[in-house]
Amino acid sequence: MSSGSAIRGSRVGSSPMRPDERSEPAPRREVTYFCAAGHASLIKFSAEAPAPDTWDCPRCGQPAGLDGEHPPGRMRAEPYKSHLAYVKERRTDEDGEKILAEALAKVRQRRGE
Repeated sequence: MSSGSAIRGSRVGSSPMRPDERSEPAPRREVTYFCAAGHASLIKFSAEAPAPDTWDCPRCGQPAGLDGEHPPGRMRAEPYKSHLAYVKERRTDEDGEKILAEALAKVRQRRGE
């Protein structure tokens, strides 16, 4: 009796070692996208699918377009905002004081004060 695995050397989800000779891959076309950093990315699409106007550059993450002479501009980097900064955008100081007073009143009521 053998103690080895029958599928030794392969992993779950792996593809065949060579393409299947009985089928042909779907027709594809290559589209080149250009970003503001000067990267040219060759992206493969189905021959039937329309290519989008913009694509995220795989190298730098900036938007890339089809026109090599006039690529889209860089994305503006948003500064980091804390949770408190977002809350202050939605609430005024008076709202904050009111909410704090309500919360303190509930705590005092639970304590029996």
